[in-house]
Amino acid sequence: MMASLTSPAQVPVAKPFYHLLYVQVLIAIVLGVIVGALFPAFATNEWVKFLGDAFVKLIKMMIAPIIFCTIVSGIAHVQDAKKVGRVGIKALIYFEVVSTFALALGMIVGNVLQPGAGFQGKADAAAVAKYATQAGNQHGVDFVLNIIPDTVAGAFANSETGILQVLLISLLFGFALQALGERGRSIGRGIDALGHAVFAIIGLIMKLAPIGAFGAMAYTIGKFGTGAIVNLLFLIGTFYLTAALFIFVVLGLIARLAGFSIFRFIAYIRAELLIVLGTSSSESALPLLMAKLEKLGCAPSVVGLVVPTGYSFNLDGTNIYMTLASLFVAQAAGIELSFATQISLLLFAMATSKGASGVTGSGFIVLAATLGFVNPALVPWMATVLGIDKFMSECRALTNIIGNGVATIVVAAWEGELDRGKLDAELASKGEPENLDIIPAE
Repeated sequence: MMASLTSPAQVPVAKPFYHLLYVQVLIAIVLGVIVGALFPAFATNEWVKFLGDAFVKLIKMMIAPIIFCTIVSGIAHVQDAKKVGRVGIKALIYFEVVSTFALALGMIVGNVLQPGAGFQGKADAAAVAKYATQAGNQHGVDFVLNIIPDTVAGAFANSETGILQVLLISLLFGFALQALGERGRSIGRGIDALGHAVFAIIGLIMKLAPIGAFGAMAYTIGKFGTGAIVNLLFLIGTFYLTAALFIFVVLGLIARLAGFSIFRFIAYIRAELLIVLGTSSSESALPLLMAKLEKLGCAPSVVGLVVPTGYSFNLDGTNIYMTLASLFVAQAAGIELSFATQISLLLFAMATSKGASGVTGSGFIVLAATLGFVNPALVPWMATVLGIDKFMSECRALTNIIGNGVATIVVAAWEGELDRGKLDAELASKGEPENLDIIPAE
């Protein structure tokens, strides 16, 4: 088998600390907070916002080619087509079980701490009208039908459809190459070469990560200020606490059963987490996460299938947010939700949370759909959390990327496609997250 598409090349000489990616991003985030707080007029300039938006768009520009090359290459190198289906089924089972835990945890914490009780807020239907409208247009049949693109090129051109359309095309193309035999293998070698070029481009784009993190953080703080945070500090704290419980207790237990430490894994992907924190987008670190997971010993075919699928079906942070925010809004509105109503909310959220990525404002749109199902009178009260949603999105993104990383390792171990020696050695060494050279080794 050829070298994996995303295996990072080794850098034998240690770099000065100020050349390390995670150090640069961390400094950029701190500077962004300072500039946003002290110079809000400058921080909200459209060119400052451009720095963060441009970096995220550059990364998103490359996500479709990365997924296509990685999945097609992985399937082309797997002789047994049933194995791909088996991995997919195992991944979906894992996603559903863990997502349900995330939803339930958000509901439990919301009932225990009751962050919305006594909150002095007000309903504002106009402020959330666009989200409620978009939520009303989201239906299960439409979601499934939208997985099929109108054209092959359209799947790669329309970022609003998420990554499921590209995933579908990649799977079909990979299976087609398997069926073509030797001719398919020759085409597969061309896809491998294209994958090398795609990851070389990502390596260049990642050099701009500190600039993007500075622009995104400065604009966020400058626009929303610290007032919005203080006003709803209890809700923000409750959400971050719930996410931490999920990561270190639920995912920690899963990781332990799979034979690795959640703390070492988080330390290993610290650079990716800082990029996500700075940009509030888990997709901005997707290429580096895939590279890290292969370096940890996960088979390329597993990484290529589980990670992209997880970005639509394993949104743990979004799941926690949905149930916790729903209860907060109900408590702020003074509307008591019975046990039966909360169970129906949980079941409905299990469906609406799928495929939320790739839609602008997806967390808020899905929340509107959920509240509209439970009690339409709650939808205008979403305005109470509108001002801090940006700060909540950072925690959602961090939880999502950690959850998908753990899921990939677990599925790889479940499938017998995990190199335990590599996993233990890499986690023990804490990795080389500062390595921007993710061009695959020959």
